Amino acid sequence: MNDTPRGAILQRDKTSYAIVPRTPAGIISPEHLENIIKVVRRYDIPVIKMTSGQRMVLVGIKGEDVEKIWNELGMTVGQATAPCLHYVQACPGTVTCRYGKQDSLGLGIEVEDIYQEMNLPAKLKIGVSGCPRCCGESYLRDVGIVGDAKGWNVIFGGNSGGRPRIGDVVAKNLTKEEAIDLTRRLLEYYQKNARSGERTARFVERVGFDAIRRDVLAFAPYIPLDSTQPK
Repeated sequence: MNDTPRGAILQRDKTSYAIVPRTPAGIISPEHLENIIKVVRRYDIPVIKMTSGQRMVLVGIKGEDVEKIWNELGMTVGQATAPCLHYVQACPGTVTCRYGKQDSLGLGIEVEDIYQEMNLPAKLKIGVSGCPRCCGESYLRDVGIVGDAKGWNVIFGGNSGGRPRIGDVVAKNLTKEEAIDLTRRLLEYYQKNARSGERTARFVERVGFDAIRRDVLAFAPYIPLDSTQPK
């Protein structure tokens, strides 16, 4: 029987827990921020940590307090261990950055909303960057989307872990709608063909990027197979 509280991660001391409230593309409302401050003070939570995925993790929570804290926060769980989309990391893009070529923040929020409930073979991370400077670390995420003056470029199979891998460019110069659709096609292909627990980087290494690209783009009529070349 699993006695771990909802949305909680057991810590090193084997008695306390951490939780990660969901903050789509790193965006948080003033109301949610105020609620976080309130529960941290009320339950004497010792650590608030900003993660590399643009999220806050609240660390050092008593097991009996976890559900009460979730109820008081009024926020959904940001997954940290389940085989699904964990987060979308996005830079400010054209919202605030002078270098932005595309609205990466808007696209990141939309992509997270679409795919957050998708069951996958392993955890998945997405990076969205609004210009080729790639502040969303798109080439080191399972799915990367990078904007430039011509549109969006979609990348697959990146990983920044212990066995890092630069992702491969699947297609270039896409519209926002095409980038979202291609992301769906890649995730569905990965969902159907990857082994349980196999991250996209290892999946690409096993199956081969050319085979993945050929199979996925064969059903994407807006991308001629000879229009872009693999990296």
